[in-house]
Amino acid sequence: MPVYKRKYVSGKTAWYFKFQAPGATRLHAMILREHGFATKQAAMEAEAKRRAEELQKFDLAKSGAAGVAAKLPTTLAMLLQEFFRQHADEKLAPKTIERYHEMGACLAQELLAMPLAEITPLHLNREWTRLLKSGGHHRRTKIPRPLSTKTVRNIAGVVSSAFGRAVRWGLVATNPVTNSEPPVPRKRIKMALLPSEQAVMIDSVAGPWFLPMFLDLSAATGARRGEILALRWSDIQGDYAAVERSLTQTNHGIEFKGTKTDNPRRIELPPSALAHLERHRKRQNEFRQQFGPDYRADLDLIFANPDGTPVRPDSISSPVSLLCRRLGLPKGASLHTLRHSHASVLLANGVDLATVSARLGHSSVRVTADIYSHALRGRDREAACRWDELMGRTPSQGHPKPVN
Repeated sequence: MPVYKRKYVSGKTAWYFKFQAPGATRLHAMILREHGFATKQAAMEAEAKRRAEELQKFDLAKSGAAGVAAKLPTTLAMLLQEFFRQHADEKLAPKTIERYHEMGACLAQELLAMPLAEITPLHLNREWTRLLKSGGHHRRTKIPRPLSTKTVRNIAGVVSSAFGRAVRWGLVATNPVTNSEPPVPRKRIKMALLPSEQAVMIDSVAGPWFLPMFLDLSAATGARRGEILALRWSDIQGDYAAVERSLTQTNHGIEFKGTKTDNPRRIELPPSALAHLERHRKRQNEFRQQFGPDYRADLDLIFANPDGTPVRPDSISSPVSLLCRRLGLPKGASLHTLRHSHASVLLANGVDLATVSARLGHSSVRVTADIYSHALRGRDREAACRWDELMGRTPSQGHPKPVN
């Protein structure tokens, strides 16, 4: 049995598995192992899943050796691998690619092993139900846990995209996901902070030297985290910030990429933000002189570590979330809340939808309208009252009498 028990000096007991990878030989032994399971059963389930995954990788590697003439995908696992290789890995952003692979790994091995032509909407419905109940696992204990409706729907989206390609490639006649019933997440109103709450948040922040200015610019522009971290001083053009790229973080590190919609945009900066940036630049110049030739001046980053290197995006979000909880801000407030707050405040105070959409970098005005419908409803009430004013009516009146 490839599952073993290990007892530590502290008295704690844990389980682990190890086995020889498919294709290993006496000369080239490839032992796969994973530690830290709380129970024997958890270790056995993880071992079975890993063994199946490695076997599929081995089979795909063998079939891929023949190049174009390689065996066509016949199972869902093979289709997903082909979909990732031909489409996702080539055309999508690094973080999206990583997330696609993570979601594909959540699917049951029994479903992955099924022939494509035999997979029905019922099979998929059963899988969506399983994922909702126990599709995930706790990082430390590996104990199964439920997945959210949003995550399950996203997984269904990946499977649907793969089947859509399979239809194009002539592998199947129809896409079974379209007739399945993945869960529909409950639509939630995006949280927005009041201007006073945003001010308290910015004034109270501690941590990396650049964080107060980072939060100030986030609130003033509504730009995404990665977009602000990728800004260079050369992107500040007069009163505008040219948003042309984003900084993303994956398991392989950090890198610069295009914006979410791949459409560069210019965001006009408030005078207060421009003044704060000047003070920020003076502080950064002190670090530049301190590090001398070792400072990464070539990157020209506005928000950087003291030596001028890029900041890891994930290192910012957690401290800001902790700060929000410590300050007693509304539950769920986070760094991304500043983006929603920017849009909500502008819309609630009469800035037109198209302008707000352009500042946020949405792909269309419709996206902005869908997300911020709660703020637009307030504007709709104002429009109704304005209509009464224009028509010469008061709440207690009916139709005004015609003037002779």
